[in-house]
Amino acid sequence: MPSDDGNRCVIVGGADIGRYSRIRSYLKDDDYVIYCDSGLRHMKDLGAEPSLIVGDFDSADDPHLETETITLPVAKDDTDSVYALKEGMKRGFRDFLLIGVIGGRFDHTLVNTYSLILLCNHGCHGMIVDDHSEMELITGSPERSGYASVSGEYPFFSLVAIEGTASGVSIRDAKFCLEDACIHPYYQYATSNEVLPGRTAQISINDGKLLLMRILSE
Repeated sequence: MPSDDGNRCVIVGGADIGRYSRIRSYLKDDDYVIYCDSGLRHMKDLGAEPSLIVGDFDSADDPHLETETITLPVAKDDTDSVYALKEGMKRGFRDFLLIGVIGGRFDHTLVNTYSLILLCNHGCHGMIVDDHSEMELITGSPERSGYASVSGEYPFFSLVAIEGTASGVSIRDAKFCLEDACIHPYYQYATSNEVLPGRTAQISINDGKLLLMRILSE
C-alpha cells in the first residue's frame, strides 16, 4: 500500500476532456492513478495505466481488468470521485490532482470543486485541472497567511470566497489590485482579473479560504 512518500494521487472522473495533450502534461510517471467509473474512457488518451479503479458502474461497465477494483453500491452518500479521494487519503497520499471532474452535470462539478475543501481540512493539497483552467485553494489563518501567484501563462484569474468570508486579501501586479480587502460569499467581486503583461500576479490572504482559478485565454 502506498505511503506518503511524496508521490501524488491522480483522480480521473468521467467529465469530458477535449485537450488531452494539455492534461497529459500534468501527469508524472510515479502518479498513483485512480479511475472513477466512466473515467476509464479517458485511459487510452491519457496514456496512464490505472493503479486503482473505483465505481458503482452505473455509467460504465466494469472492465474486469487485473487492476485492483473497488465496486461501490449505487445507493451511497459519497460520489465515486469523493470516495476515490477518501481512499487516496486512507492510503497515505497528501497531494492530489483531479482531472475529468469539471463540466457536464453542474451538480457533480460543484461537488467536485468543494472536494478541495475536504482535502484541505484533512491537511492535503488538491488541484483541479480542465481544458481551460486550473483551480486550487488559498488558505490563510491568523497564525499563517496564504500566498499564491499567477504567471502570464494564465492571463486571467478569479478568486471565489468558497467557504465563509476571506479577509486580508491583497492582489498585486494585476489589472485590478486589492489591499487588505474582504471577499464575501454573497458579494463575489474578484472575478476575471488580469495579469499585467510581463508580470506575475501575487495574491495573499490573512484569514479564510479562496478558490483561485487560473484561466487560459481562448
